[in-house]
Amino acid sequence: MAIKFHYNKTSLQLLNKQLKVRVNALPTLKNKEAALRIEVKKAKDEAARLDQLLREKISDNENIIRLWNEFKPDLIAIKDVQLASKKIAGVKTPVLTEVEFEIKEYSLFKSPSWFPDGIKIIRDLAQIAIERDVFERKTQLLDFARKKTTQKVNLYEKVQIPGYEEAILKIKRFMEDEENLSKAAQKIVKSRMQQKESEVA
Repeated sequence: MAIKFHYNKTSLQLLNKQLKVRVNALPTLKNKEAALRIEVKKAKDEAARLDQLLREKISDNENIIRLWNEFKPDLIAIKDVQLASKKIAGVKTPVLTEVEFEIKEYSLFKSPSWFPDGIKIIRDLAQIAIERDVFERKTQLLDFARKKTTQKVNLYEKVQIPGYEEAILKIKRFMEDEENLSKAAQKIVKSRMQQKESEVA
């Protein structure tokens, strides 16, 4: 990235200001990146744990799979999923607060005796699956923010800070050269004036 500047004090001051902003922001960005990296891992691990738990629960109920043919699928439905949001390192992430189920009325006498247990199994499986999905979404959001932060850290560290430092150095060298030339010119003028004065006298 080429930094535009002029060879003068105003430009030098502006570049110094921009450099200071980036140098001061860099540690904060690095801390944010580290925090997000940790949170992404936590969310990924929790999603994996819930996924494993879901598979285990499904596996545990395989022995009663033949009974599910008797179960009425419309007996239980998800009525509402309530989410809240929580900021993690400046990123809004979803938090599952409640899953509301709607259970239709059924006759305890006419229906098989295992229906209440079946309803509980489905509720548990749905709860775990929804919670896993929320953690997967949380992982995506945090990982996206982490990637953006990493890009910004790299931009500051590898491109902008060195670019500003180089531009500042160029301006300083130019101004020093200009000052040296000015001093040399003044010396030449002074020595010529002294030479003329000595010739006149």
